[in-house]
Amino acid sequence: MELAKGQGALYRQRHDAIWPDLVSLLHEAGISDYSIFLHEPTDSLFAVLTLAPGHTMDQLPLHPVMQRWWQHMADLMPPGPNGPPAEHLPCMFHMA
Repeated sequence: MELAKGQGALYRQRHDAIWPDLVSLLHEAGISDYSIFLHEPTDSLFAVLTLAPGHTMDQLPLHPVMQRWWQHMADLMPPGPNGPPAEHLPCMFHMA
């Protein structure tokens, strides 16, 4: 994902105050061990997470809490199609 230039501190501040209902939603979707890293020279964000078997991560974009979070973050992260933050790093390798 891409972060607006110079917004790292505010991005961290908002995640330090992440909404409890969003954390619950992510856990219910089968997401755990979730980390987001910032590459400061390029303002690129890289997320790593663990998905449980049978996870429902693909349904998150439809949930009102997720949509509200994206709106909350839109001033810091350019949105992509349909509201989620734009993703610009193609997957080059994945091992399950």
